[in-house]
Formats: sequence, structure tokens, C-alpha cells
Amino acid sequence: MTDDEAASAPVGEAARVPVVIVGAGPVGATAALLLARRGIRSVVLERHRDVYPLPRAVATDDEVRRILQAAGVGAEFAAISRPSNGLRLLDARHRVMTEFRRSAHGPHGYPQTSMFDQPELERVLRDALTRRPECELRGGVEVTGIGPDTSGPVRVTYRDGDGEHELWAEAVLGCDGANSLTREAVGAVWEDLRFEEDWTVIDVRTTADVRCWEGVDQVCDPDRPATFMRVGEDRYRWEFRQREGAEQPVRDLVAPWLPSSYQGDFEVVRETQYTFRARIADRWCNGRVFLLGDAAHLTPPFIGQGLCAGLRDAYNLTWKLARVLQHGSPERLLDTYESERKPHARHVIRLAVAMGWAMTGGQDGAAALRRSLLAAACRIPGLPRLAGRDISTPLTAGPFVRRTARRGLAGTHCPQPWVRVDGRRIRLDEALGDSFAVLTATEPDPWSAALAHGLGVPVIPVTGLGDDGTLAAWLHAGRADAVLLRPDRIVLDVVPAGARDFTATADWAALLHTTRRPDPSELPVPKSLLRSTTR
Repeated sequence: MTDDEAASAPVGEAARVPVVIVGAGPVGATAALLLARRGIRSVVLERHRDVYPLPRAVATDDEVRRILQAAGVGAEFAAISRPSNGLRLLDARHRVMTEFRRSAHGPHGYPQTSMFDQPELERVLRDALTRRPECELRGGVEVTGIGPDTSGPVRVTYRDGDGEHELWAEAVLGCDGANSLTREAVGAVWEDLRFEEDWTVIDVRTTADVRCWEGVDQVCDPDRPATFMRVGEDRYRWEFRQREGAEQPVRDLVAPWLPSSYQGDFEVVRETQYTFRARIADRWCNGRVFLLGDAAHLTPPFIGQGLCAGLRDAYNLTWKLARVLQHGSPERLLDTYESERKPHARHVIRLAVAMGWAMTGGQDGAAALRRSLLAAACRIPGLPRLAGRDISTPLTAGPFVRRTARRGLAGTHCPQPWVRVDGRRIRLDEALGDSFAVLTATEPDPWSAALAHGLGVPVIPVTGLGDDGTLAAWLHAGRADAVLLRPDRIVLDVVPAGARDFTATADWAALLHTTRRPDPSELPVPKSLLRSTTR
């Protein structure tokens, strides 16, 4: 069926789709690709016919690059991004107060911070959508309604140049931004996390010898806080907090970074005003209608986590939705999306707010005190190094995170080193595929084998992966003999060193609706990694 035929089909089988995604930005497109990897068809509805051409998000971290790898665009993103050294805090005279270094080799297998141009990322994602028969993008449409989920398909109505249309979906993913129609359908309202400032954002293309250190500069100036970063080969971004009175011309604002008396090429790609806000929706779903990305949370940009949070949403939800749609897992599996992601998003927003108040000083009576405390903190030995670590905290305890005092790795990410499989050097996730997996420090014991038998997953001794010792060291540091990894590579449970087995295996099997053990040929893992799960 062609796109036009499907769009104009009457209500019935032809108009039914497993998933409708509202919004084809990075979050919506990534969600569609992740679902496609699991064989789930989706229709993506987007108001723009082509990629929105102006830059917006410019930074991502190594965890999110791992998500893009899972979506099948890891190599393409590498070609359009550049690593960043981290963050520097400068005083009003642009003298360095401290540096928060980011490694070029993070635990997820990529630079801890990468800079990119969002339109380029969106083109990469849209190209990938065209290569997946499970994905259908309908651009130039306006979604007009999302019907309530009454234990049946969800009705989505939209209009285009040919008139009104409707689709019936098993699930709807609202990736439609801060002014989300889906959020209204869910019945969610914003919770204000108490940060709101007006800033001017300027994107520039120039071949000038701009003063930069291949990282982000935050100018802690009480009169004019500013942020500066190099985005691409000839692309730069400045952000300035607005102040009362007439604004300075762009060239005057950015003059401290340019050669004196520079008169060469200088193209202002975009100059716009933003209100940076901190908000989170009070609910993220209603039945099978879900909120993702800016539809669910808004964060100030001070730690570069706005887009990252949305892609984490997509990764967390899509594998669970696939289990429900394909394997008949209970609906309560989908409840863990909000219970896992919402506390994590709130933590990241609060961290961004704290960094924003510390770096900019704010505009209230305590601003001078905050700046003094920041200057003192920057002189504490080792603090910048600690602050530069991965900001992603472990997920809270729940059905798919068995956190206890002895299971310290539960809720954290498994690192992703390079491994050697069948003579090929590949990344760990490429070896594991999209399934659950058990990693063991030694050869599998009977209890790990029993778990694998119940869940139908491979048991993989890390000693046979041919990595650089990263995984064995990680298990040893976490005092773990084995871990059970979820498809998103978060540790579900741990066998502590010297313990007998995992906990509550039967509960997981019921939640996952695992009733049979697949043949090894069905598992997306090279046979050389598989170990027998029978004794």
C-alpha cells in the first residue's frame, strides 16, 4: 500500500498500525528506528516536510551515542560529530577558574561529550527511516486529535493537503515537543522546577581564528553570563543572558572571542531568544499514549542534556513496548517507563538548574554568595575531576532493577568495550544484539544456566569476549560474579560475589511473558559467544 492509499483508507484494517509516533525530530525518529530493529512497524507524523534547517541541540554524551548505535546510525553520527574537551568556567575577564575535563573514551565506548549540528543529525535519522520498511514518515501533516485509550486501539486524526485522515494504533508516542498536543491528550500538566531565564542564542559560521579550546566555555559574569562552544569546523554558538535595555549588536557581543579588528567572513546563521525553563510533566502516560522528550520534560541547557534525556526515553520505552506488542508481556511492564525515567529526568534537570545558578550567579540577592562559593569550590583538589564524571545516576529500584546493598551494579549501565568475535573486532552491543544477556566472571554455574533457560537468553563468560579486561574489572569492582543485562544494557540484577543465584527469576519470567526457550539460532548473538544453558 502506498503512503497516499494508507492515508486515505477508511477506518478498518488498512488504517491500523502498531505504533503512531507524533513528531519526527531526533527523539521520534530514533524511537521509530529502535522499534524497527525489533520488527515493530510505525507511522511517524511530522508537520515539517523536510528537516527543520536551523540549529538547536549541539551536544550529546557517550551514553546517547550508544543509543544512536543501537538505532543503526552510529557510524553516520560519528561522521558528523566532533569530540569536546569538556567545560571551562571563566570569570568576567575570561580567565580560567577551573576545567571539567571529559574523556575521549567514555565507558559507553565513545567520547564523553560530542558536538554536532542538529539538522545534520535529523538528516541522518530521516535517511535511516527510508531504509527501514517498518518505518513510514508522513511529513507536512498536522495532528488534530489523539483519542483516549479505552483498552483498545488509540484513534489519531490528522490533516494534510488532501483533507482529514485517521489512524488506529496499538500505542502512540508523543515526541511533539514543549507545546505537545499529546501531553493534552494524556491529561498531563507541567510541574515547575523553579528556573526561568531569558537568553539570546547566536549561531555563527566563520573561518576566523576564533579563540576556543574545543570545549564549552561558561563565562561566570554577573553582568552578562555567557556560554560559548565550537560546534563544527566553521560553526560556533554563543548564548548570552538577556538584560534590561537595548541589546548589543552581535559583533560586539562576540568580539572577545574574535581576532582584534577582524573584518572577514562572519555569517549569523541564527539569532533568537529563548526562555530557559525547568519543568517536568506530572504524568507521562495514559494507557498506551506516552510522552517522550520535551513533551515530558524541559531542562536548561547548562549541562547539554536536553536532547540526551529524550533519547534515553526512547531507548527505555521501545524495548518494553516491543515485549508487550510482540510477546504478550503484561501491561504493567509499560508502567516501568515512567517509574524509571521520571526520577532520572528530574535528577538531570535539577543538576542543570544547580549548574545554571552556580555558573550564572542568578539575579537575586544571593547571587554574589553563590559566585563566591563557586570560586572557593573550584580550588578544592580533585573536585573538577569528580564533577566531570558521568552524570547518569543508577535507576531507582523496581521490577526491572533489583537494587540491594549487595547488588551495587543493579540499575547501572554495563560498559561497552571492543570485543573480538569470530575473528572480528566489534563493540559489545553488536555482539549481544537486542536480547537480554547474562555476563559471568567465570564459566556459567548451574544457577546462571537455570536463569538463562527460563528467560531464553545466552550466558556469556567475559573471559571469552577478548576485550581489554574492562568487563572483568567492572564485575570485580562491583563485587559481582554475574549480571543480568536488559536490552538497553542496564543491569537488571546481580549475583554478588560468593552468592548462589539471582533473585526472583520467576517474577521476571512472568513479567516478560517468557514461556519457552528459543533455539540458539534465534538469538542475535554469534554462536561462538553462546554457552550451554543445560547441565
